Amino acid sequence: MKQDFRNAVADEAQLRAALAEADIGPTMMVLAHLSGETEILDEVAPHIQGAWNYQQTVPEELKAKVRDRLVAVLKDYAATGRAIPKPDSERLRRMMTASVGSKVPEEYVPLLVEELRLGDTDTRALQWREDPKSLPLTDYPVLIIGAGFAGMCTGIRLKDAGIPFVILEKNSAPGGTWQEHTYPGCGVDTPNHFYSFSFNPNDAWTDHFSKRDEIRAYVDDTITKYGLAPFIRYDSAVTSARYDEASGTWSVTHTDTQGKSHTVTARVVIAGVGHNVPSTPKFEGLDSFKGPVVHTAAWDASVELKGKRVVMIGTGASGIQVGPTIAPDVAKLTVFQRTPHWAWGDPNYHKPIAEGHKWALKNIPLFMEWQRFQLFWAVSDAFHKTLHVDPTWDKPDQSLNADNQATRERLTNYITQELEGDAELMAKCIPSYPPYGKRMLRDNHWFRMLRKPNVELVTSGVARITPEGVVDKDGTLHPSDVIIMATGFHAAKLLFPMEIIGRNGRSLRNEWGDSDPRAYKGMSVPGFPNFFVLAGPNTILAHGGSAIFHIECQVTYVLGALRDMIENKRASIEVKPEVYEQYNELVEGKLQKMVWSHRGVTSWYKNDKNRVTMTSPWRLVDFWNITRNFDSSEFIVKPLAKTAAAQLAAARATETSGADA
Repeated sequence: MKQDFRNAVADEAQLRAALAEADIGPTMMVLAHLSGETEILDEVAPHIQGAWNYQQTVPEELKAKVRDRLVAVLKDYAATGRAIPKPDSERLRRMMTASVGSKVPEEYVPLLVEELRLGDTDTRALQWREDPKSLPLTDYPVLIIGAGFAGMCTGIRLKDAGIPFVILEKNSAPGGTWQEHTYPGCGVDTPNHFYSFSFNPNDAWTDHFSKRDEIRAYVDDTITKYGLAPFIRYDSAVTSARYDEASGTWSVTHTDTQGKSHTVTARVVIAGVGHNVPSTPKFEGLDSFKGPVVHTAAWDASVELKGKRVVMIGTGASGIQVGPTIAPDVAKLTVFQRTPHWAWGDPNYHKPIAEGHKWALKNIPLFMEWQRFQLFWAVSDAFHKTLHVDPTWDKPDQSLNADNQATRERLTNYITQELEGDAELMAKCIPSYPPYGKRMLRDNHWFRMLRKPNVELVTSGVARITPEGVVDKDGTLHPSDVIIMATGFHAAKLLFPMEIIGRNGRSLRNEWGDSDPRAYKGMSVPGFPNFFVLAGPNTILAHGGSAIFHIECQVTYVLGALRDMIENKRASIEVKPEVYEQYNELVEGKLQKMVWSHRGVTSWYKNDKNRVTMTSPWRLVDFWNITRNFDSSEFIVKPLAKTAAAQLAAARATETSGADA
């Protein structure tokens, strides 16, 4: 936690001006945390209906009281130099509950202490139980595939622990999704102060939901701040990884931009490549189209859209960002929609962060931590229970239970208002399936866009494509100069096109096929020792949270596995088949009773067998508990033998992970 109060009180006029613009929620929480006062919580809490700042209606005179008290408390801390207190669990829970307008269960308090880094140590970092100087770290080189958020997080933690590693990245720069995606309007739909590493919060976000370039800047800042650049080998596309049981190591082959092949050997391989195989439907006549065809996942900035007739196929997360961004500039935008999506309206989605609020985040101790807590809770588990099927519910086609029905009604009212009661558009835009059956979207003024005179929404589907445009299934030709494919990814086609060969020549592609991945805790598969997948099967968050939070949980688990291997001098660990089977049976049993398995929903969360392969059934606190500790009794373990092969393999990998990387 930040201890220096001097910047906050150096200029009292500036402090007061900043607090006048800063959100009252974290302001109140900093005051309560530093002062120990609980009366202020009782005064403010009745005016807070939720964790978002727009759900807080605190009277101005009460805001002024909070600000005045905080100024006095900050000045006192600056003058006395006393340490920030550590409230006990019950007091923290009371503070948290007051700040979000709902009861925070006791089980969340230790999670939030860790997430907000309110303790003395970063408990997500690897904590050695022995002196690391006495451990054979060079026998345990790690190879990370991908330099996106998952690979970056893993690399930072390994570097801190002193474990040798190298990151192979297929692109020429880091960032993964945020490097590859450059389509118009590309941005995050999780609030930025939560969509960031817990160990590297950013006080300089300009918007509540930032666009792609600002996120890429955060990636570069993180790479520089934590000294990752020497460990990343760019333009290195991994083609295969093969396990050698005799040495307990992996040989990983990758190609450079000239097509030359290279091999790196490592004890452990961690794949952090995400879901990166674009899906382009095989429409009849697509190759005959005379204009450019561009996929949102491989945007071509040279394609001119201004004044053009554009057909966009797809209305998911990328489509809802692209459409409203380009609609003002194109001559005609024709949108082909397969099924409608539910979309929330968030007043902060297009709202910049006030300068005073940014100043408070940068200068006032604990302000960032309590801001992060409120956003964590705003997109967290509060509505997880609404995603479960009530077997007695009398409207099973449109909702799951009474709470889910209430959500449906709120969303329907919002869409109706945005469409100004246009009956034809409402019939096309209001989904028949329950809320959260597909990915819940943030409304990027999508419904307002549909009312524009140069925008047409087509729901009959694509029949074929001609040189002149797209023919719908009613036989109407929609002339087009450009076709945009906003058709998403083959999400379940994990690790494609890499060939992963485990013990006894076992192929992971044969195990999973193109659409049926399974893993223990989303990370480990029998037959593939010392191999971990981040953002793997059934770890995708579809009800809230942040992908980065889930990544940090998974990295904590992998670090625990590495510590067990190194401290116990194990050559390999491999999840037991029965443990793997029991876990997946549990996950599938839970998912069958949740919204993503609804019979009226087709989504990328499901595979072609109608099995939910992507989404996690767990609350955030559940997954945090699941991944906190590595249990070696669930794994087949083999001791490290100092054979010539093992020594040679370790030496080679260590060379690769150093300056030569």
